[in-house]
Amino acid sequence: MKTKILIYEDNRDLCEALAQLINTSAAYTCVGAFDNCRKVVTDILALNPQVILMDIDMPGRTGIEALQLVRQVNKDIKIIMLTVFDDNASVMDAICAGASGYLLKKNCFEELFDAIAESLNGGAPLSPTIARMVLDHMAQQSSGSLEKYALSEREKDILNGLVKGYSYKKIADSLNIGFETVKKHLRNIYEKLHVHNQTEAVAKAIKNRIV
Repeated sequence: MKTKILIYEDNRDLCEALAQLINTSAAYTCVGAFDNCRKVVTDILALNPQVILMDIDMPGRTGIEALQLVRQVNKDIKIIMLTVFDDNASVMDAICAGASGYLLKKNCFEELFDAIAESLNGGAPLSPTIARMVLDHMAQQSSGSLEKYALSEREKDILNGLVKGYSYKKIADSLNIGFETVKKHLRNIYEKLHVHNQTEAVAKAIKNRIV
């Protein structure tokens, strides 16, 4: 069974090119490609995608507004934001609203399949410039919230890996621990942060300056 991908992109040429690229894959199929996201909730209920590629700047309703609506009805769909902009505010708004990843359009054709696969495997794909921006933002913030949530040093390491966009396997390899150990720590992290999934944990970590 192919993974279903839904696209929202107001540049019609880019939208069609992404749909064609996805349909060349043996693993993925494009179930819809729209130039606006006014009916995003209706669309996801009808088409049941596992992944959404979402332009951040669209007429009528922005990608971030659509992202927030999707998260109200479904917290599991992977949503990868696409944009020509790499400004700090848009990145943080998208991540805090529940984005699963964030790619610049100029890199999306080269990075698309890896980003989709990484998001499905528990990672949070970010273009290198976006990842650097997130890390720079974190470095400028205070870490005064750490005691509030009583995270262990290992839990901080794992949460930091999530914020950097690492998959569970990459976190396990980087810390020299088992995959199941990472999952066990994640359950503890979610409980301590009062969240239900990775996206919420990353958003809370950035918004509350936990790491």
